[in-house]
This record gives sequence, structure tokens and C-alpha cells, in this order.
Amino acid sequence: MLILAANRLPVTIRQAGAGREFHPTVGGLATGLRAFYEEHGAAWVGWPGKVPTRRRAALEDELLSRFRCHPVFLPEPTGHRYYAGFANRTVWPLFHSFPMYARYSSREWEAYSTANRSFCDKVVEIAGPDDLLWIHDYHLMLLPRYVRERLPKAKIGFFLHIPFPPYDVLRQLPWHREIIEGLLGADLIGFHTYDYAQSFLRSVRRLFGIDNEIGRIVAGPRSLQVDVFPMGVDVRHFSDAGNSPGVRREMAKIRRRVGSARLVFSISRLDYTKGILQQLQAFEVFLRKHPEARGKLNYLCVVVPSREKVDRYGELKRQIDEIVGRINSRFGSLYWTPIRYVYRSLSPDELAAFYRCADIALVAPLRDGMNLIAKEYVAARVDGKGVLILSEMAGAARELLEALVVNPNSAEEIAESLERALAMPEEERKRRNEAMRARLQSNDVRQWAARFLRRLSEVVAHTQSLSTRLLAREDERSIRRAYTRASRRLLLLDYDGTLVPFSDEPYTASPPASVVGLLDRLSADPANEVVLMSGRRKDDLERWFGDLDVHLVAEHGALVRWRTSTTWERRQGARLFHRGEGLLPCMALPQGRRGSRVRCLEGTRGRPHELDGELGSPGVAGQQGC
Repeated sequence: MLILAANRLPVTIRQAGAGREFHPTVGGLATGLRAFYEEHGAAWVGWPGKVPTRRRAALEDELLSRFRCHPVFLPEPTGHRYYAGFANRTVWPLFHSFPMYARYSSREWEAYSTANRSFCDKVVEIAGPDDLLWIHDYHLMLLPRYVRERLPKAKIGFFLHIPFPPYDVLRQLPWHREIIEGLLGADLIGFHTYDYAQSFLRSVRRLFGIDNEIGRIVAGPRSLQVDVFPMGVDVRHFSDAGNSPGVRREMAKIRRRVGSARLVFSISRLDYTKGILQQLQAFEVFLRKHPEARGKLNYLCVVVPSREKVDRYGELKRQIDEIVGRINSRFGSLYWTPIRYVYRSLSPDELAAFYRCADIALVAPLRDGMNLIAKEYVAARVDGKGVLILSEMAGAARELLEALVVNPNSAEEIAESLERALAMPEEERKRRNEAMRARLQSNDVRQWAARFLRRLSEVVAHTQSLSTRLLAREDERSIRRAYTRASRRLLLLDYDGTLVPFSDEPYTASPPASVVGLLDRLSADPANEVVLMSGRRKDDLERWFGDLDVHLVAEHGALVRWRTSTTWERRQGARLFHRGEGLLPCMALPQGRRGSRVRCLEGTRGRPHELDGELGSPGVAGQQGC
């Protein structure tokens, strides 16, 4: 089973008298993943918001039976401090590179941690051993580690839907180390763009000194992958939306209101990262430079209410109201209003209709992880006649290369793009849209999700292939019998992670007396040749094991000290010779510089044997059956 964990559920609950109503959650992650979630029969873990205690049991039963949703109920103070507090007053501005807006509160951090642990409780309650857990977004960055601590073998993916900041910005967060540690609990960590992935990898290197190989990080006994997965949209849904009677009715309304005028459309949530003020200022510059456009162009600016109780957002709302009023009073007339400003959510039918009718979509955020509005507009314009003006600071700009890409901080550049869009020939508009639509169809939301989960399965399989496994009882008995029967034995022993556990401070991990005693007893048996191999310095091995009758291999094989010698040689300490049945370990013991006598652990008919030949000569070894 696939388990999705996200802050919001895919359905919104509204009380209707004594009963309740369920509506699809509009916007953001829930909209993007709904098609995939429904088609794959996934379970969804999320926070339903404020729910009175007396109604929780009945609501949980209904959500589970109707929608396969598992609600996480949070006490009201915890929920507020976790969501409106730490997630949106601290993480959101910081990760969007607006550190001046971030607020740091230890109480809100504690609430964030508590909420993540509550999500963990629910996941652990429902997860089976073969389930895949896919965690989404900045609200749950501690969840991978919390689940890993309680379910060490869990298969965990994490996807961040917002930007990941450079380390110098991230480090301003007092709990940035805990955030990174939380994310490292996942097997696969996904980002929208290469830039965000690199920012994360650099932060891991700066904090823990752990480098990566093409996004692969090895942290202790675990291996995890960081990769890039640009999120798509449900292209089929937006392409077919124009056939809906509801959408057609809305399109007819829009055309009656707009008449022959051209329509510029923008929609975004009330947020300082969305560049709403900058877009309005750019439209003002355009009207000032092009008086001939007055009466021939309408700008519909839709702002979806969000977090109005937060001071920063309340101030932004006031500024938007003021600039819209100023532009309309300066450039408008009794018969024409330049900006139609709508401060509410749009229904799915209204949104699809505006996508179909808008000659120009203006999507110019100051900073955005992806921005699916831009992709939805291109997917909806099946006629190919629309023009997309897109901020270079949106992740979507890396894919929608044929859009008119602008710097969102330049009012003049946006105004020039509006002029260019209005004058663009139909043939060019269709050519640009055709290329973008083809790209969206090859990476729609279903393929995006399938690619992520396929990659997660590959990463988990790779990690399992590297993991330590308990020895089966039958294998243990077989090894004991072979050891007892053998007249000569070669024992190749690794140090870190085998004889002693891995340590965060490797140079302080001296061997316990029990390990030294075990090696002493093994080497005292004349039938045994004991070889201790390590990546450590020769000085460390000599200090710990120099008095034992064992061969020492230091610095990953670069240096060898034979048990009968007190000096170290720089040479190949060990090789693997090939036989038809597989690879067998051999140890080259000193018999001269060119020729070495090779003693094999296993030889012809299972008996140890010796052969003469040059070290590293597979042909000689093969002739003797080794």
C-alpha cells in the first residue's frame, strides 16, 4: 500500500447543521496529487484542522470509509503554532529567501516537533512492512527521521514542494541541523529543480562533512538518494475541462463582460512571495507607456485569501487594495475599468473558464518552488492561442522555455513582455504552446508520481543490498562445521562496522578488551592465518594489535605488516582470484619480490592448497583450480 502524508487532506470538511459536507481541497499539493491518489487507492494521512473532541471519532470513521483518509488530530494551540506559527512564519519565508520576514520562537518549534510526532504515531499505527510512505512538503520535515527511529526498515520518500535555500540562509534557523537530520531519515529526497537539490547537498556537506556521489549520500549503515523530479499537472483534466457544461457557462459570462477587449489573467494566493504588487506596478507602467491600450485591455487579478490574521499578510492586502484603487482611478473611465480585482477563491469551473478565455496569463512570483498555475494554463489552452508570461524565479521556468520569461522585480521588463504578448502573431503563439504542451504531456502528474515511486523502490533495493543481515541458523551451523573440519584456515576480518560498531568519532573508537582477546585466541591456533583489514592509519592498528600474531592491513590495503615482521610494506595486501564458480579470497604471503606463494581458503575438492606464481596472476591461479 502507498501511504501519502501531507499537512492537508484531499478533502475539506465543513459543518452543515448537524451533519457535515466534504469538498475537494482546491489548490496546491492536494489538487496536484488527487488524480494519482484516487487511481492508486492510496491512503492519506493529514491534519483536518480544528475539530471538536466529541466529533472526532465519527469524523475519523467517515474519512476512512469514504476517502481512505487517516486524520491527525492536534490540540488547537499546537495546531496553530505548528501551522500558522513555525511552518508559515518561520520556514516559509526563510526557504523562499525572505529571512527578514522570518520569526523564531522556541514554543512554535516545539509545537512543530510535537505535530510531526503526532503524524508519526498515525503512520506507525497504519503502516505495514511492505508499505511505501511518501511524505510531502515543509510542514513535515522531521517526520522521516521520527518514522525511521520507530520503523527502521520503512521505505520512506520525501518531496519538498517549495525552494530549498542556500546554506547561508538556512543557517539563520536555530534548528537547521535538526531539519536536515529529519530529512536524512528518508530513502529518497526529491526537489523540483537541480538548484534546490544542490542547496540541500551543500548544506549536508557543510553540517556533517558528508559528500555525495551524483546525489547519493552514505550516512553510517544507510544509503539515501537526493534527486530532481519537476512536478507536472493533470494535463488530461485541464485539456478536457472546456467540454464541461459548467465551464462553458462560465466562459460565456466572461466573454459577455470582456467583449472585444483582450484579457490578462493572474491568480495567486495572498503572499509576499507571489509578486502581486510588482505585477500591478508593471501593469501601471504598461498603461502609462501605451495609452492606446486603454479600453482595449482588461486585467483580472484574482487573489485567494490566505493567513489574513498574520500582520505581514494583512499589510500586503492593504497595499494591494491601494494600488488597484490608484490605477483604476487614474486610468479608468465610466465605461472601462483597467483592473478587475477579485479577492476570493475561484471554483474549478471558474478557474478553467478563465484559463480558456485569457489571452495572456501573467505568472510572476518573486520566488516559487514550481508554480503549477503556469502549467495548468498551458494545459488548458488546447487552441494554443494564449501567451504565458512567466517569472524566471519560478521552478516552472526551467521547463516552460517557450514562455516569455521575465525578472519579476523589473516592472519595465514585465510591461515590455505584455506589449510583446499582445503583438505576437497567432502562428508564433501556437508554435510556443505546442512545444510546452508536448513537454507537459510527457511529464504529467501521474508520470511524475510514478517516476518518484519507481526511483524510491530502486533506492530502497540498493540500500537493502548494502545492509547488514543476520546470519541464518543453518548458515551458521554450516560455517561452524567447515571451520571445525578445515586443517588450514584464512580469516579475513574487517575492523570498523564488523569487529567494532561505526563511530561518529572514528579516532576515539579503540577496540574493547573482548575483541583483542578474541583475536589473540584465534591467532594462537596454528591452523589459522588471521588478517585484520582496516582503512585506519598504521599507527592506530599497531598501537592496538601490534603485539598479536596477526597480519595487519592499513589504509585500505596500501600498507601491510606481516605477522612475522615489525616493518610495514607499501604493496597490494590482498587480491581476489577468479574461478568459474565465483570469486575466492586469497592472501599473498611474502616469498620474494616477484614470486609470491599464495595460500587459498578453499582449493580443489575443498582442501586448502598452495601454489607458486606471481602475485596478481589470475592465469597461474586458475591453472591450479583456485
